[in-house]
Amino acid sequence: MEVFELKQLLSENTYPGRGIILGHNEKDQTVIVYFIMGRSQNSRNRVFVETEDGIRTQAFDPSLLGDPSLVIYHPVRVLGDDLIVTNGDQTDTIRDAMAEGKSYIEALRTRCFEPDPPIYTPRVSGVACADGSYVLSILKSFDGDPTCNKRFFFEYDKPLAGIGHFIHTYKMNAQTPPSFEGEPETVRLHGTAQEIADEVWTYLNEDNKVSLFVRTVDRETKQTETVIINKNR
Repeated sequence: MEVFELKQLLSENTYPGRGIILGHNEKDQTVIVYFIMGRSQNSRNRVFVETEDGIRTQAFDPSLLGDPSLVIYHPVRVLGDDLIVTNGDQTDTIRDAMAEGKSYIEALRTRCFEPDPPIYTPRVSGVACADGSYVLSILKSFDGDPTCNKRFFFEYDKPLAGIGHFIHTYKMNAQTPPSFEGEPETVRLHGTAQEIADEVWTYLNEDNKVSLFVRTVDRETKQTETVIINKNR
């Protein structure tokens, strides 16, 4: 198994799109990372704003906001001791299903990729659980064919200190960027929420990065540290 440094993966890909990292730092604290990138004015005109149960996206300049349907949503919501993170409004789909005692898989079986032809951006989602386990998923079209939706689920039931898993929407930068492929990438996670945020923000492409959320959670004390960075200030 190859374990990557975040510096390597982020510096080699100028447009991974929207990304989720779940795992544990060397202190075995749960780590949650979510970032957004953008190439269009509508995508770049955003900031993360903290809410009572997580974060939401918001237009930095409301006068420049175009279609809000795929850019304004709640990326992070907390439900009890679990944290849900996604790149779209499926955050609410998962939260509502879990509140009814259903699983995140049941929730995501009702959803598919985003309706943004010709890219058909994948929906990436994750749930960090109270016991330290976590799950990741991706819903994507069959090589750009909107008549076929593919769903992949990855479950990690034994947390490993200093290790996380990284999934993102796009494999690489291109006019029509191809969807992420394969298992989530295994990465090393070092340091506090601030140190992880500094590393990720430094190596995300300067032109395309928009906003970043990082949180660490001590599973015993429930103490959290949260960092939000917005390129638009």
